[in-house]
Amino acid sequence: MVVIRLNRGGSKARPFFNIVVADKRVRRDGRFLERIGFYNPTAKGGEEGLRLAQDRLTYWKSVGAQASPTVERLIRQAGKAAA
Repeated sequence: MVVIRLNRGGSKARPFFNIVVADKRVRRDGRFLERIGFYNPTAKGGEEGLRLAQDRLTYWKSVGAQASPTVERLIRQAGKAAA
């Protein structure tokens, strides 16, 4: 099964997450099929905190990829920001 989930990056106490499409059997920070965005929970001021390629997200969902609960929340958050 293919999932859309967060892939942790950054350093200790400064998290940065890539939103990736990966096989469910692969470890969290392992190999992925495609990077479709990022989430920076520590973004301040004019920094961009969330970017998501909506066209690629739509494509992956159409072919059966399931989003993790956290990514689902971020998708809703991006939708509200765009509206």
